[in-house]
Amino acid sequence: MTMLHADCIARRLGGRQILSAATLTADGGTVTGLLGRMGEGKSTLLKICAGLDTPDGGWIELDGVQYIEPRLHELARRGLYYLADLGNLASALTVRQHFDAVKRRFSGAAISDAIASMQLEQLLDSRPGAMSGGERRRCEIGLALARSPKCLIADELFRGLDPLVCEIVGRGLRQLAANGCAVLVSGHEVRALTAYLDSVVWLTSGTTHLLGAPAQALENERFRREYLGPLTPHASSLR
Repeated sequence: MTMLHADCIARRLGGRQILSAATLTADGGTVTGLLGRMGEGKSTLLKICAGLDTPDGGWIELDGVQYIEPRLHELARRGLYYLADLGNLASALTVRQHFDAVKRRFSGAAISDAIASMQLEQLLDSRPGAMSGGERRRCEIGLALARSPKCLIADELFRGLDPLVCEIVGRGLRQLAANGCAVLVSGHEVRALTAYLDSVVWLTSGTTHLLGAPAQALENERFRREYLGPLTPHASSLR
């Protein structure tokens, strides 16, 4: 079932046409990766999908409701959860207090399971400022698991993470999808990301191309030539 759909999104910033006809779909129970070069507009497209930016053209549909000018608070009420590349945690709160806030707001939140899944037991009394980037990411995905959103949008989720943390966070994405969540994640870490994706969308020259499953995307000649590079190993060696 399609949970999130962005259709013919256009956005001009600073005199430059960043997006011209970008279309993006995230289905419940799947993890979709949005890939593309730096500056192509991935973050802009995700912010529009999350209601943090207004498109110049096109529209967003979340859980069957269409929005011409989406706003984050409206989409959040319908089950969308957005993770920016930075600054998702309240600096004054400990990890435990973050989970306590989720417990108060979301009845039936699986707090203990989320903490265990992201291996956060030793961090419960820590504040974000004292945590590494990987620890903060594990906390953010743990909070997402506890909230059980209908749709998760995560920008540059694997940036700066070591392989072990990527594996923990990636398992969290698959767990969210197994619970029915539509997961949409961006990044440049192709080797790390493709291990957890069901489908790949490539953003280039202001528009999007659905490339299919990761193995299909990694064998796409144009995608390899223009984004991955001619020396990138083939799909079979990236698994």
